[in-house]
Amino acid sequence: MDRSPAPSRRRRPTRPLLGSAVAVVAAGALTLTGLVTSAEAADVNVAKNAGFESGLANWTCTGNSGTTVSSPVHGGTSALKATPAGQDNAKCTQTVAVKPNSTYQLSAWVQGGYTYLGAGGTGTTDVSTWTPGSTGWTQLKTSFTTGANTTSVTVYTHGWYGQAAYLVDDFSVTGPDGGGGTDPGPSIPGAPAGLAVGSTTSSSVGLSWNAVSGATGYTVYKDGVKATTASGTSATITGLAADTAYQFAVTATNAAGESVKSATVSGRTAKSGGTNPNPGTSVPKHAVTGYWQNFNNGATVQKLSDVPANYDIIAVSFADATTTPGAVTFNLDSAGLNGYTVDQFKADIKAKQAAGKNVVISVGGEKGSVSVNSDASATNFANSLYSLIQEYGFNGVDIDLENGLNSTYMTKALRSLSQKAGSGLVITMAPQTIDMQSTAGEYFKTALNIKDILTVVNMQYYNSGSMLGCDGKVYSQGSVDFLTALACIQLEGGLDPSQVGLGVPASTRGAGSGYVAPSVVNAALDCLAKGTGCGSFKPSKTYPGVRGAMTWSTNWDATSGNAWSNAVGPHVHGLP
Repeated sequence: MDRSPAPSRRRRPTRPLLGSAVAVVAAGALTLTGLVTSAEAADVNVAKNAGFESGLANWTCTGNSGTTVSSPVHGGTSALKATPAGQDNAKCTQTVAVKPNSTYQLSAWVQGGYTYLGAGGTGTTDVSTWTPGSTGWTQLKTSFTTGANTTSVTVYTHGWYGQAAYLVDDFSVTGPDGGGGTDPGPSIPGAPAGLAVGSTTSSSVGLSWNAVSGATGYTVYKDGVKATTASGTSATITGLAADTAYQFAVTATNAAGESVKSATVSGRTAKSGGTNPNPGTSVPKHAVTGYWQNFNNGATVQKLSDVPANYDIIAVSFADATTTPGAVTFNLDSAGLNGYTVDQFKADIKAKQAAGKNVVISVGGEKGSVSVNSDASATNFANSLYSLIQEYGFNGVDIDLENGLNSTYMTKALRSLSQKAGSGLVITMAPQTIDMQSTAGEYFKTALNIKDILTVVNMQYYNSGSMLGCDGKVYSQGSVDFLTALACIQLEGGLDPSQVGLGVPASTRGAGSGYVAPSVVNAALDCLAKGTGCGSFKPSKTYPGVRGAMTWSTNWDATSGNAWSNAVGPHVHGLP
């Protein structure tokens, strides 16, 4: 969010539309994709280090484009991540031993930006296939036949120029053994170490543990009985009794079987009730969020009491960083707000809450410099926010960090805050469009990590340039398609419809680019909720529970005579 008097000129690079050359390649590639039959019993996967468990061993990537990551993965503990840059399409190759006059099935699981899969030097017809990208794992498949004298083939994957990074896992080139052998089959993994209890509530216990090499999943046991499974290294066990101790253990699993159990740890749920400084005002099914400026940048100066009743959540902008890593405080700009006092401010918060509204403290903004990147800073973040909730009576927190976010530690911080403040805590987020293009992004991961306590993600659909929609097509900001096709990524990427809101500027002066008329916002909400009012993009299903809309800011809205909230507010509240 922008504090400057003039609209922000920070722009995300506009994603280039793919030209005719790409279309020709794509068309050619698609004709080569066919049904892949099951491999014969004698067939093997002739690719080495197919799951990237040994880093980039046996693989060669152009430039410095390739690396391995531990999350997200499709199987095991690692996956390839390759990032196109400039004229480098991030191509990663491996030469595999094959038999002449033989057919091989080529496949890989991919995620992220544009991804190509292919084989060259086959001695017959070289093949390739591709996908424009996805927020979840998708399997690419094709096949090739070797020539009469072909004993090796180069298989590859690559992205596309100027597009997002892509991920690859569980690569397979299945066919007759060409003499090079194959990786050995999996062995039963070892027992997980480092099992620890994290955040607890009166009905749940959070657990985490260290990753196990070769594991594809984990099983959690409560008092000796299977409680849940997990693909990652954490889980929350719910449905527990208050103020009760439980014994937990975890095992690692893969195709070969299940490990022995880890060392057992004891976790105790919190007591029921207790003091709760959070007033716990409920958020309506369909809600309007507005940012209130604690500074004067040329927009109308307001007291909280001036904010119209159409706003259900008011995000006070912003908390300030302190010299303690992760910690924040709040300093009311009384001088800039025409003498608005702290006592008046606190009284106005209570009055808004008495009217059924929620007032949260926003952390970040365009110039925010809060960093939560360690256990200590996560603790400082949670403790300082809890102190602000106690002092001012805020209903919760808004995360608007535009200069980087660490999902691991922000998750810990928000869960710790939730445990302190209670179940009524309101948590909102305002990521930029680039932050929610993929579930692999830190913002998206954080949202999914705290899905059980998250209120709404109001992504900023502005100051971004063109972006990919959930259908892989590029959409320009400032249109109904931009709003609906990008919201679809979150709706299909794991968030509940009630956790998705459309964030837009209240006026042309509220942002550098991306302003849309209130009628466009209403049309996009109708498209998502009811399937009407859509542009060229129409979601495959409707999301009647979509939460609503957000704007920057109530002050810029007031400067325009509250035209935005007067149009969007009633429409949001009238959604099914």
